Amino acid sequence: MSTFAMSLSKHAPAPLYRSAYQLMQRGLLWPAASAQRLLRKTMKRPISPDRKAELEVQRRYDALLKQDLANVERGYYPRQLLFQMPLGDYLRRAPALLLDIPKTVRRMGKGDHHDLPAEVSIERYPDYFRRNFHWQTDGYFSRHSAKLYDIGVELLFVGVADVMRRQVIPPISRKVQREGGHLRLLDVACGTGRLLHQLAVAHPHIHYFGLDLSPFYVQHARAELSHLRELSLVAANAEDMPYRDAYFDVLTSVYLFHELPKSVRRNVYQEMWRVLKPGGLLVIQDSAQMSESGDLAFFLGRFSKDFHEPYHRGYVSDDIAAAVAAVGFEVEAIEAHFVAKVVIARKPE
Repeated sequence: MSTFAMSLSKHAPAPLYRSAYQLMQRGLLWPAASAQRLLRKTMKRPISPDRKAELEVQRRYDALLKQDLANVERGYYPRQLLFQMPLGDYLRRAPALLLDIPKTVRRMGKGDHHDLPAEVSIERYPDYFRRNFHWQTDGYFSRHSAKLYDIGVELLFVGVADVMRRQVIPPISRKVQREGGHLRLLDVACGTGRLLHQLAVAHPHIHYFGLDLSPFYVQHARAELSHLRELSLVAANAEDMPYRDAYFDVLTSVYLFHELPKSVRRNVYQEMWRVLKPGGLLVIQDSAQMSESGDLAFFLGRFSKDFHEPYHRGYVSDDIAAAVAAVGFEVEAIEAHFVAKVVIARKPE
């Protein structure tokens, strides 16, 4: 974080940091949206949503930024998180991302979703995982992929990927306020560790755990989160978590379930039930679904067409809230945040 950003996050009056935050986010919006249009033109996949759909996306974008600021003012997380996007790291990684684009375009043109590193033994991974989601180079099977993942996601979500992730934090903050901060939290499919980083800034006394099927992403997360003392990461399948029953106070998961077949989603929900304590909190964020975001139908349909997301088409009509309720969780809230949704649930005492 720059000295100026640190000053804003600690000392600036509220109107100043709010204005600085809005300027920063909208300053990211234009180049990210322009880059997306250029990429779509290069890939010959332009989109032409109707005006109503465009206005709804804009409304949701504005509402997300407003919610982010409101969460800070309610004490759910510190204002320094508003300014903690690692722009310097992303700029250093941008040349590698640009060099990857021609490969991605060729892969997309050929429909080659099995273009994976020859040196990796993929046979030990489940079938649904043996592909390059989003047409990304190496799929989830290299440190190179992990290094470029966050900047690619920020580009896809026009600079608000971290903002959306943060919407997982408020229910955890409320639990900490009630019960204290010495809790065990597991992030299922922790990826590069971005959510764990933000959680640790907000709640440094929680003992954090992360699980991901990709050992390459776990290695990357371990390096990125080396400053955290209370952290345990493991490369494992969420269908068979290596933890004893009722071990965790909080479970989180961000953008996992849209990349799983329906039967696997059910298996993971069951495992979440098993490892969460009675009274424990479950917070899932993932792609918006038709159940609460039918007005985004155009964009939800395009996502599965334009990117290699073979399970997203079925996912959008397989409501997360209904699925976790079927396992036994009590659903407390369903929230829409831009193109994401958050489901907050609890395992009954």
